[in-house]
Amino acid sequence: MVTLGEVLIALRGLEKSYPQGSGRSWVLRQIHAEIRAGEFVSIMGPSGAGKSTLLHILGMHDAEWDGEYHFLGTAVHALKPKHRSELHKAHIGFVFQSYHLLDDLTVAENLEVPLSYRDVGRKERQARVADTLDRFQIVGKKDLYPGQLSGGQQQLVGVARAVIANPQVILADEPTGNLHSEQGREIMELFTRLNAAGTTIVQVTHSETNAAYGRRIIHLRDGHVVQPEESQVHAAQA
Repeated sequence: MVTLGEVLIALRGLEKSYPQGSGRSWVLRQIHAEIRAGEFVSIMGPSGAGKSTLLHILGMHDAEWDGEYHFLGTAVHALKPKHRSELHKAHIGFVFQSYHLLDDLTVAENLEVPLSYRDVGRKERQARVADTLDRFQIVGKKDLYPGQLSGGQQQLVGVARAVIANPQVILADEPTGNLHSEQGREIMELFTRLNAAGTTIVQVTHSETNAAYGRRIIHLRDGHVVQPEESQVHAAQA
């Protein structure tokens, strides 16, 4: 466990590529970055810049990359898959752009899944699920399955699932992309409150409005971290 202001995530020379013909196609190149506990960081850049790829590496869903990734002082790049999964489940809440709800579980059961990873007792799980259903105003959906929900409703459940276990860090991939403007504003304000209480937030977003909720922006362009002025020059030339 780290205290506010200490380095939570450290990336050194992180790279991601795929074979292409006789060479390689690069998605991320020489990423050096630090995110401190308690920060609210937005990752921005044009389509294809590597934003979601970077977020999934941070979330430990993708293990096929080179370089160093330290989380809570642990060398993620040196961990076996089982231990990487345990680290993720213990500390990270993830909001997927495509929801990733479990189709054979109800809304209430989907919300309970992260709690089962954290040794939360049955009564406490039920209480937290009830509180979260009420908080997101989806009590009436608790017995429905993901296939019975609209895209916006699935997105709300996905966000609720990410925050229910009070993770140390929330990683969000376009968290308001499928929500109407009022729902989106409520989600961003929720993230702001969680951040004020000490939760580290890292979001990928195309929205300048959403990015403004954070305190710092990491700009990506063609797989590289660039300075804001570099990003603007490239955009003007495109």
